[in-house]
Amino acid sequence: MSKVAIVTGAGTGVGRAAALALLREGFAVTFAGRRREPLEAAIGMAQGGAKALACPTDVANPDSMRALFDKTVETFGRVDVVFNNAGTGAPAIPLEELSFDQWRTVVDANLTGVFLGIQNAFRVMKDQNPRGGRIINNGSVSAYAPRPNSAPYTATKHGVLGLTKSASLDGRKYDIAVGQIDIGNAATEMTERMTGGVMQANGTMAPEPRIDAEHVARAVVYMATLPLDANVLTMNVMATKMPFVGRG
Repeated sequence: MSKVAIVTGAGTGVGRAAALALLREGFAVTFAGRRREPLEAAIGMAQGGAKALACPTDVANPDSMRALFDKTVETFGRVDVVFNNAGTGAPAIPLEELSFDQWRTVVDANLTGVFLGIQNAFRVMKDQNPRGGRIINNGSVSAYAPRPNSAPYTATKHGVLGLTKSASLDGRKYDIAVGQIDIGNAATEMTERMTGGVMQANGTMAPEPRIDAEHVARAVVYMATLPLDANVLTMNVMATKMPFVGRG
């Protein structure tokens, strides 16, 4: 029987690459995201015979997230892996100029969405047979070091790291392994601006190297296919020459 995965933010970017990689690995995969069209387009890129479900989802909405997990269990019977990948950022403007709505949008997607993904995964995984499963959270190198003008994104990614550690501890008694992948400059729409130059800690503008999202997807598959008695708590996959080590 195929193992079953849920990937949020699966219509584009890292989420799409990871969901397709899990399909290739033999998982049944629920593609979750805000809009159905990108989800179905992503599934259309899969090889024939893949077991995939498109499920439009608002990760910040408790009812929507519960429905995502219930639909997955109804369709595939269980949940073995959850990749809490969906997220967003705010404009790169001075902190004092950010609106409350801009702050709240990032917190809702990046932090509340991950919390709801973890909570629903616990709800399903602790009572299924065989018991347990794996949760992988999309952190960021921003879980450790900020960029200029990135307060909402950096704060939420630091929060994701705390959630990962806390859930890793709380999940032990249910045979749930929780880890985090910290990505540095995957080549997606979100990082497109980096090719033209982004602000550095010293105030200068400089282009930054990026890596193919497929490298991140392979790392997610590695984490997802470990036995439950082994866990990657944190993994950093980044462009070798990006300005992260020594940032600032």
